[in-house]
Amino acid sequence: MSSRAEKTALFEAIAAMGKAFGSARRLELLDLLAQAPRTVDELARAIGQSTANTSQHLLAMHAAGLVGRRREGTSVRYALSGDDVLELWLALRQTAVTRLAEVERAAQAYLGEDAEAVDREELLKRMRRGDVVVVDVRPHEEFAAGHIEGARSIPIHELEQRLAELPEGREVIAYCRGPFCAYANEAVHRLRAAGREARRLDEGWPEWKLALQERAA
Repeated sequence: MSSRAEKTALFEAIAAMGKAFGSARRLELLDLLAQAPRTVDELARAIGQSTANTSQHLLAMHAAGLVGRRREGTSVRYALSGDDVLELWLALRQTAVTRLAEVERAAQAYLGEDAEAVDREELLKRMRRGDVVVVDVRPHEEFAAGHIEGARSIPIHELEQRLAELPEGREVIAYCRGPFCAYANEAVHRLRAAGREARRLDEGWPEWKLALQERAA
C-alpha cells in the first residue's frame, strides 16, 4: 500500500505547475506566447520588465512544463509547450471571469467603452456569404504565426492609414488576442468614427484555432 509521503509527493509534483501560474507577469507571458513564439528580449519589452526578470519567470515556467525553448544564435525563443497548455490557460482565464467579480470589473476598466461583438458561429456564416471583411489588428509577427483564414493583417497603429483598403458597404469584424485584448475594441471605435460599420469578434485567434482543431477531429 502506498504511503502518505508518496501521496504527498504526487500532489506536490502536480502543484509545481500550479505554482507556475501564481504570478500576474507569468500569465501575461502565457497570453503573449498564445499568439506567437518570442525571444526573451521581445517578451521583456512587451511586458515592460527587465530581460533578467523576464528570463527568471520563463525559467520557472519551463521547469513546470508550460513552455519550451530553443536557442537562436545569442537569443532564446520561447513557445507554449502544446495546445494542452493553451487550453489550460484559456480555461483558467474563463473560470476567473465566471467566479471572480473583480476580474470582470478589472477587464471593463482596462478595455474601456464596450464594443459590440459577434460570436464565432455568426462570423463563420457571414464569411461564407462573403459580406464581411475580417481584420486582424494584432502585430504582423502574430498574424504570421497564425490567423483566421481570409483575414487581412492591419495592425491597430496602421488602421487609419489603411482604411481605403477596406471595401465600402461591407461590415468590418476586428479581432485580436482574445476577449481581454483592447486592440479590437479600439479598432471598432476608430472604424465607426470613420463612418464604417464594425464589430469585434468576442474571442481571439487562440480560441478560434482550438475550435477549428476540434471541428477537424
